[in-house]
Amino acid sequence: MSKKILVIDDDEDILEILNIVFQESGYDVVLSNTGEAAGYIQVIHPDLILLDVNIVGSGKSGSEICREIKSNYETASLPVMLVSAETDLDLIAAGCGANAFVRKPFDIYELLMHVKQYLS
Repeated sequence: MSKKILVIDDDEDILEILNIVFQESGYDVVLSNTGEAAGYIQVIHPDLILLDVNIVGSGKSGSEICREIKSNYETASLPVMLVSAETDLDLIAAGCGANAFVRKPFDIYELLMHVKQYLS
């Protein structure tokens, strides 16, 4: 059974690119352009979450969503990777308990390498 990645990002182009790259690498991909998908983690059962910090139109920021995931005992062990252009991304990731972070614009192969590391 292939691993499932939940990608939450408000940029449709990034969602489409990541969908293609991850599917070609053999992963199941669930895409969301709002933070609302985070409320359905128990239904989606992802093995990894890629999360933008600024999600336009969402009631919560990616760091708030990350903090909620990490503070819930049922989802605390779920790897969360922040993917953002924020200048202080390292501090944001540490503050919310994210397992990793990748800065935008990202190198697709570097991102894929990080994903494989968490899903192997």
